[in-house]
Amino acid sequence: MKASDFFSLPASLVSFAAHFPGDVAPWEWLKRIAPALAAQDFSQPQATRPPGVHVEGNVYIHPSVKLPAYATIIGPAWIGAGTEIRPGAYIRGNVIVGAHGVLGNACEFKNALLLDHAQVPHFSYVGDSIIGNHAHLGAGAICSNLRLDQKPVIVRTPETVYETGLRKFGAILGDAAEVGCNAVLNPGTVLGQRALVMPTVAFAGYLPPATIAKSRGGVTHLPRRD
Repeated sequence: MKASDFFSLPASLVSFAAHFPGDVAPWEWLKRIAPALAAQDFSQPQATRPPGVHVEGNVYIHPSVKLPAYATIIGPAWIGAGTEIRPGAYIRGNVIVGAHGVLGNACEFKNALLLDHAQVPHFSYVGDSIIGNHAHLGAGAICSNLRLDQKPVIVRTPETVYETGLRKFGAILGDAAEVGCNAVLNPGTVLGQRALVMPTVAFAGYLPPATIAKSRGGVTHLPRRD
């Protein structure tokens, strides 16, 4: 299981490429977010910040980013071109966002990587997680990132169990993965490309590409997309 099976780093984040190789486990990228941000130049021209947008620390906001009347952005953080940040968004450190994403109203982001066109529009928590290109969280979907016993998070597949070494690890969403409204992704959830979790489902483990996790158990395979 490697990162390139789930997503590719888009051109909008080329300055981060050295930190996110495709041949490592996808959760290894979580450990590299902070070092990747530490290596960036935050002195480039940026978007004008409305008075109600509170910013602390090293934060880069591309000039084309759509900013709301009020939000909180705590660095380090990097917000790519064409992204929309909606009212009440709370970005609280070690967050990288590619181009044309949506960081929704009353959503919280922490130690997260959102690739191009990632959409988190309403009332979600994204902590210690990666949201792939064109992936989407429905309203109220939660990436739970801490086990109740606070032990290190594992990733369980039908073939094996991976020891991640991470105490906090939310979810990995491959490119074009979809999560329905009010679903909960338990710590260490990994969704393949085009995988879909139905609304209100509490899902844990690994969901293969192009499959659907349903509320009463079982997995349905989606048709191929050529």
